[in-house]
Amino acid sequence: MSDMGVTDTPAARLQALFEGHRLTPTQRRIAHSMVRRAADVPFLSSVELAELAGVSQPSVTRFAVALGFDGYPALRRHLREVAPAEQPADSASYNEYQQAVEAEIENLKHLAEVLADPRPVQRAGRVLAASRPLPVLGLRAAASQAYGFAYFAAKVHPDVRLLHEGGTMIHDRIDAAVRAGASALLCFALPRHPREVVDTLGYAKEAGLTVVTVADSAFAPVAKVSDLLLPAAVGTGLAFDTACAPMLLGRVLLEAMCDDLPEAQARLEEFDARAAARGLFVE
Repeated sequence: MSDMGVTDTPAARLQALFEGHRLTPTQRRIAHSMVRRAADVPFLSSVELAELAGVSQPSVTRFAVALGFDGYPALRRHLREVAPAEQPADSASYNEYQQAVEAEIENLKHLAEVLADPRPVQRAGRVLAASRPLPVLGLRAAASQAYGFAYFAAKVHPDVRLLHEGGTMIHDRIDAAVRAGASALLCFALPRHPREVVDTLGYAKEAGLTVVTVADSAFAPVAKVSDLLLPAAVGTGLAFDTACAPMLLGRVLLEAMCDDLPEAQARLEEFDARAAARGLFVE
């Protein structure tokens, strides 16, 4: 999903700066860390950025040169020059909880601008709708995202298979899905990114599956093992990341999938009728 739309968020400006450059895995790791901490990056030293990304300081220098700058100081000056104007005075009085909410609002605004071009999501929806069965993967922090998608998808898709527990059986379950006719796999990938997810997606691609991934940035570690990557930023202002945008992108992707499932509406009506007959809900 390379067309990110026109936006003025720090993360979007960084994405635009990185696009079009052939980056090494280490450099992609630096880029991913910068996108996650976009508002802070213009004020970090090369040593601080290296520590944030878990790389060496010379790697940060080489990264800046790869982007066309003389070195990291030149890159940092550029980032400061294009930094947004200072926030309104009232925002400075927000407490940390309000700041976390405001940051998520910005993430959602960015997602809305990305979705101005619906074609990547529509393409992903077609790919997922055509896969019978449809395995949905999400481990650790992303397990709840996968579970939520799979819960609703099962109401409109005839065979959804949730993969939310890691271990040695996960490759077996992918093999079983392929034998049953699966052509694609949907993955939710959020930081911190488990190595097992990267390895599992590599295995799925080798098995012939088209991998569609919802991740926190286009430079996430899973990008190299994804055929279609749909980015949605996470919030990092609290002790644990917040994932409103990835959750919403998952629902949008589900809507796109429904558009390519002719029987979706009939399945929903059938479920509602059965639910009413059983007195399943109290409304």
